[in-house]
Order: sequence, then C-alpha cells, then structure tokens
Amino acid sequence: MAITRLRKKEKQPEKEKQLRVESLTQGDLTWVNIEHPTERETEYLAQNYPFHPLDLDDCLSRVQRPKIDEYPEYLFLVFHFPVFNKEARVTNPSQLSVFIGENYLITLHKGDLKPLVKLFRDCQLNEEPREENFRQGSAYLLYRIIDRLVDYCFPVLNRIVDHIEEVEDNIFSSDEVRGAIKELSVLRRDIISFRRIIWPMRAVIGGLESRIRRFTRMDLAVYFGDMVDHVDKIWDALDEYKEVIEGLNDTYDSLASNRTNEVMRMLTVIATILLPITVVASLYGMNIERLPFAHSPYSLGFVFLIMAVIIGGMLLFFRRKHLM
Repeated sequence: MAITRLRKKEKQPEKEKQLRVESLTQGDLTWVNIEHPTERETEYLAQNYPFHPLDLDDCLSRVQRPKIDEYPEYLFLVFHFPVFNKEARVTNPSQLSVFIGENYLITLHKGDLKPLVKLFRDCQLNEEPREENFRQGSAYLLYRIIDRLVDYCFPVLNRIVDHIEEVEDNIFSSDEVRGAIKELSVLRRDIISFRRIIWPMRAVIGGLESRIRRFTRMDLAVYFGDMVDHVDKIWDALDEYKEVIEGLNDTYDSLASNRTNEVMRMLTVIATILLPITVVASLYGMNIERLPFAHSPYSLGFVFLIMAVIIGGMLLFFRRKHLM
C-alpha cells in the first residue's frame, strides 16, 4: 500500500507542490481524492488520465445536474448531496464528481461532504478499513462512498422532523404564534431545496449498478438495490414532510383567520353598543328644552341610567343570539 500526498513531496516542481491531490493505493486499485478542485488539478488529471476535456470542465462547474457519462475506458459521474447551511438555514447541494475506471477511482468535491472526507482519512490511517473498501475493486469502493453519503441524509431528515415539531408547537401556542409563520416559511424552503437535490439523484443511483458492474467481479445488485431503497425512503419522507408543512400552513391560516374574526366580532359588538349611547349623548348635548329631565339637577344621572339600560339590553340581546 502506498499513500501519496503530492503537496508534501519535496522533489516536485513548484507548480505541482500546490496541487490538492491525495491518493491511496491498495493492490491494483488507486483512489485519488481532490478537495476544492481548480484548473491546476484538472490539468494534472488531463496529463495522467484519458479523460474528455468537457468532463474535466464539468468538475469545476457549479450548475451541473447529476448524470452518468459512459466511455469505453471509464465512467464520469456527477452527484449532488445535501449539506445544511446554518447561516442561511437551508439545505444546499454539494457536488461530487467521480471518474471510475478499472484500476482507479477519482473523487472531486468541495470538502464539505463529511462522510467522504472521514472515509478517506480512515483508509489513510488504518489498514483494516482500507482492505475492506479496496478488496473488491473500484465499483465496490464507489458503492461504499455513495452508500455513506446517502445514509448521511437521514440525520438531516431528523433535524427537519425536530424543526417541524417545534413549529407545530409554536402554531398552537398563543405566545409564539407570531414567529411561527416565519419558521414555517424557512422550513418549507429547506424541504423544497432538499427535494430538488434528491429528485434527480434517484434516476442516477437507480441506473448506476448496471453501468459499473464491468469494474468488479462482485455482484453488487443487492447492495445497490438496498441503496436505492434508502433513496426512495428519503424521497418518501420528504414528500410526507411537504404535506405536513402544507397542512400546518393551512392550520395557521385557519387559526389566524379565526383570531381575526374574533377580534372583528368584538369590535363590531362594541361599536354597535356605542352607537345608541352616542346618539343619546348627542341629543342631550344640543340643549333641547323638551327632552326629559333636560334642566333637572339629576339630568346627568338620568342620562347615565338611559345608557346603562341600552348597554344592558344590547348585551342581553347579543348573549341570546350567541354573538358573544
């Protein structure tokens, strides 16, 4: 087994010292891992491997869709896996580009796919995981990488579930209802972004086993079938969460509309009660001599008595009509 870090070789030219290329070799298989690829790394690959220039350009592109490009000597694969951005509170896609041939596997990524980074480090430091992952050829090693990245989606789903439960509690809480709509919108955006990542990945992973079987003597149909089941489970969970969010949004709208109706009803009742009182106060404020008790020393008390009778009568009327 040989471990190569081109950045740390002292006899390399100055240009190659800056290459972000690391490699592991076990038997006949070499795994080349490149984090944060630039044009220097793609030039290195072009000089050492028979890759199409368009594939190398795709490794640096940020708008590639998941795909499989098949060539006589190798396959070029593009995957997108979810990475949660804590600052923006949204799940973003992180691209993984893969070249797979008979005796090599090359991965290019941004370094934010933790399962992939951890797997490479484990294989660097320990003989047992290196032997386990390299023993069945490049196709099996690719399966191990993709399987870990797919399983990494489940903790992201668990975080979404916890957030949904928190938002649901806030919606039915009178103290937190005002902030619930913002959290609901953030959660909906996160789920929509997650769905956009997983949807094209289903077709790529579903058709992967038949394309890479030529790079291994092992039957990987069962392994990839299990991985496809995991991807389908993730999609079904996201579909369910989408329906839950839509239901919570409808529930919030209903509760908000009901609260608005309650407020409007109380304001209407108050305005209706104040209307006849305002009329009585206006009449006695015009100094009309023929009004009862207009010049009596008890006129103020009489006016208050009339207002109290009107208020009591209207409250009794609203109560019987179940308007209060």
